[in-house]
Amino acid sequence: MALHVGSGDLPVFATPAMMALMENAAMTAVAPYLEAGQTTVGGHIATSHLAPSPVGATIEAEAVVTAVEGRKIEFAVEARCEGKVIGSGTHLRFVVDAAKFMSKLL
Repeated sequence: MALHVGSGDLPVFATPAMMALMENAAMTAVAPYLEAGQTTVGGHIATSHLAPSPVGATIEAEAVVTAVEGRKIEFAVEARCEGKVIGSGTHLRFVVDAAKFMSKLL
């Protein structure tokens, strides 16, 4: 809820929650194709939240791979509520070695 995550002051589905669903859809879409020890990390997301949704509504997100260049994977992302598009955009993820990535934490 936007009110609870600090992205607004109304009791509606929050834009950051929609973006998280879109990122998760992209991550899970490519996970079966990665080698053992690999994962993907988000690099950029650009979305528009097009329509409000009530708290408790079922929201679904879809990610479609649009380009792959080495470790870089680009996606078209979309979120729907009751079949209606409520958000759309693009997302960029990078394939990384999970252990190596975690070793670089500050």
